[in-house]
Amino acid sequence: MTIRRAVPDIHTRAKTESRAFYELLGFEEVMDLGWVSTLASPTNPTAQIILITEEQTAPVVPDISVEVEDVDAVYAAVRASGAEIVRDLRDEPWGVRRFFTRDPNGKVINVVTHRDDDASA
Repeated sequence: MTIRRAVPDIHTRAKTESRAFYELLGFEEVMDLGWVSTLASPTNPTAQIILITEEQTAPVVPDISVEVEDVDAVYAAVRASGAEIVRDLRDEPWGVRRFFTRDPNGKVINVVTHRDDDASA
């Protein structure tokens, strides 16, 4: 299984202030859906932080997002292991396929892949 990136998800009630703080560290906003935004390093685009004010399609805000090459294969492996599935696998309207699981420490992991049909050329 190939991991493309692992990103901390920061649940915030102060998104504007949080964005400004992380911009002081050199991050730039690369995606903003209103309730969630991604900040990335301009020189190392896989170095990212996600700011989330609320979760739009799941029961909880995740603690970490892990982008994988094949989310369906990871979902099958996690289910087979008996680990808790917090939110079932599904396609999202913003072009990702994802599910949530809980690690042994109680942290919620958003396991995600970008769908090919939504990739820009």
